[in-house]
Amino acid sequence: MDGADVRAALAAGATWAALGTAFLGCPEAGTHPTHLTALTDPRFTETAVTRAFTGRPARGLVNAFLREHDAAAPRGYPEVHHVTRPLRQAAAAAGDADHLHLWAGTGWRRLRPLPAADLVRLLAAEIG
Repeated sequence: MDGADVRAALAAGATWAALGTAFLGCPEAGTHPTHLTALTDPRFTETAVTRAFTGRPARGLVNAFLREHDAAAPRGYPEVHHVTRPLRQAAAAAGDADHLHLWAGTGWRRLRPLPAADLVRLLAAEIG
């Protein structure tokens, strides 16, 4: 999420660091407004890896859909993805964060909504 995280990953022996969630708040990301709102909503308190939305493991905010379907979610990408697509689309259209896939890494609370170029400059300065 920030330069300190990148430095920690490199110090631990990584050769690079992925910062996908850090960029969700960038206007260029095209993150759905319901997803963006959920990322700052205090009722979402944890993330979990789930197959419930697509059949492939991904980390997201724990919402009602994830709680209800995670345990029984089959490994079936892309079939599960296609089956749940209408549900996810309806949730997005209705602004329903409890039934939308809310992808997020563990540091989502430190999201900084900046244009991507500004975020990259900030990260570079933080990394030193």
